[in-house]
Amino acid sequence: MAINSAAWLTEAKARPFQVKEAPIYTPEAGEILVKNHAVAINPVDGSLQAKAWWPMNYPTILGQDVAGEVVAVGPNVTRFKIGDRVVGHAVGIATKRLQDNAFQSHTILQINMASELPASVSYENAAVLPLALSTAACGLFQDDFLKLQLPTEPRRSTSQALLIWGGAGSVGSNAIQLGVAAGYEVFTTASPKNFEYVKKLGASQVFDYSSITVVEDLTKALQGKVLAGAMDTIGFAATPPTVDVVIKSEGSKLVSTVKGGFQAPEGVTVKSVFGTSLKDNHVGKAVWENFLPRALEAGTYIPAPSPLLAGKGLDKVQDAIDLQAKGASAKKVVVTL
Repeated sequence: MAINSAAWLTEAKARPFQVKEAPIYTPEAGEILVKNHAVAINPVDGSLQAKAWWPMNYPTILGQDVAGEVVAVGPNVTRFKIGDRVVGHAVGIATKRLQDNAFQSHTILQINMASELPASVSYENAAVLPLALSTAACGLFQDDFLKLQLPTEPRRSTSQALLIWGGAGSVGSNAIQLGVAAGYEVFTTASPKNFEYVKKLGASQVFDYSSITVVEDLTKALQGKVLAGAMDTIGFAATPPTVDVVIKSEGSKLVSTVKGGFQAPEGVTVKSVFGTSLKDNHVGKAVWENFLPRALEAGTYIPAPSPLLAGKGLDKVQDAIDLQAKGASAKKVVVTL
């Protein structure tokens, strides 16, 4: 019988996490149980610990990014078998079930939020993907957001352009690749030190977000092109210039953003993304089941950004969250288990 342990958040704003025994879970229909080999840290993890802004029942477990090995499958699950290597998005923040969180040795994943993982991709590299991939997919493909054509492997092309503001971050790295895989010409912003990085991910043109002429430069580059929409992967100060480019360009006037609260001017719609919502619609399966396994196997989708290893074991989760809070440009903090 497997034994489970977790990095517990014992009460609101508690610090540090306490590593203790946790229940061992049984997967239900449409679920798999994964023995985690690597988990990644997202900014939301530190925010939830420090500020307790999301309603949670304590003690609780955090974390959304897992990569590991299938150790049990639910009734009628045929896509996965015991021993399969997988990467997946743990959606406990939405379901409020302990078994659906990442910072433990075993996690339940929905099969429409998990991908087979080829031997060519390590667990620590794969773990950087889930929440950032899902967030980008929500903003790009959901019906009430940009509603772009879905990504495919092999790729197909469109004649339209896509703006991704903040291409070097976790969400931006995935948004660029998903946009390219869906057939769009991607224009993005980054700091000059990350220009080559975002071009490697598939961006057609990249612009310095700190330049005083960045809006003018992007608008000029987009002349003669039809914009399918824009995704602001940074929020706050990044939203106004994203909106400005959209206003001055031909095409869609919709901006997906990772942060809410922006009052858009007339004629433009700005909508904030919740990165787990694709679990309940066609986008989850389209990305996690139909696209990602093939793209990872073909080597056309790069797990990005690169992992920054914070140590091994659940007792390193607090150190990892603290490390993430200090900032890691073009890197994502990962703990191996």
